[in-house]
Amino acid sequence: MSEKEKMLANKLYDANNDVDLINERRRCKTLCKEYNDIFFDDREKAESIIKQLFNKTGKRFKINPYFWCDYGYNIEIGENFYANFNLIILDEAKVSFGDNVFIAPNCGFYTAGHPLDVERRNKGYEYAYPIKVGNNVWFGANVIVLPNVTIGDNAVIAAGSVVNKDVAANTLVAGNPIKVIKEIGEEENERSWDLT
Repeated sequence: MSEKEKMLANKLYDANNDVDLINERRRCKTLCKEYNDIFFDDREKAESIIKQLFNKTGKRFKINPYFWCDYGYNIEIGENFYANFNLIILDEAKVSFGDNVFIAPNCGFYTAGHPLDVERRNKGYEYAYPIKVGNNVWFGANVIVLPNVTIGDNAVIAAGSVVNKDVAANTLVAGNPIKVIKEIGEEENERSWDLT
């Protein structure tokens, strides 16, 4: 089994010494740099770079620079995806976002982790577990999402939160580590916001 196959199968693998994985990350970083350098000058070309990088995109999406990922091919975004400045996705495992996902500045989605024992960690071993985000999810600024997390539809993740466990649909969570603040119910959906 190759190191890439181990990575994609959520097994312990050598991330730092495998030539194929190193070359894939180099290709990805080159495309990310190109994206970040041209974003404001040529939106059409910038969007084509994201489509080269990601496994799947919707028709409408916007990712402000600076954006970085490790491989790109493990990322899927739905329709009407928006990410503000400084998004980082460490996509050693699959990271999927549903429709209408909004991400505030300085957020990170990290599928990779390292063994707790020093010997294997110092040899460059790591593991990766997926992150799955449902539809209509909003992430406040400076949120970190850790490996092996699923976030349900209509959830809101408050600014500065560290998401280390699953988040139920229709839930507001906050903190480090996250705690449920409240369920998002009909009163929020029915509330009238006067914007005049």
